[in-house]
Amino acid sequence: MANIKESLAKIMQLDGAVGTCVVDSNSGMMLGAEGGAGTVNLEVAAAGNTEVVRAKRKTMKALNLKDNIEDILITLHGQYHLIRPLSSNDALFIYLVLDKQRGNLAMSRHQLAAIEKDLSI
Repeated sequence: MANIKESLAKIMQLDGAVGTCVVDSNSGMMLGAEGGAGTVNLEVAAAGNTEVVRAKRKTMKALNLKDNIEDILITLHGQYHLIRPLSSNDALFIYLVLDKQRGNLAMSRHQLAAIEKDLSI
């Protein structure tokens, strides 16, 4: 089992990783962060993506979907933004920004899932 700091360091080793953080979706506050300097303000992103997670959960409830969010992908011109709720605690999520030119989306999703399973909070 890895702690937040170790897990974020592993995530930042992914090809194309720009920044990452673990966020409490109840408050929108970060529990830890790595990278992002000069490219992405991770504190602002954490708060904004908390609203994305809340909206998706509200929509799923309205649709009576009895399922869990595996991940949420937001595609920008030059970046991928991945939001992955923790299976061990769905109030928390991992947020990852990938550079589209340097990153491999499929491999990053696979590796992020493995890192998330090893994360202990």
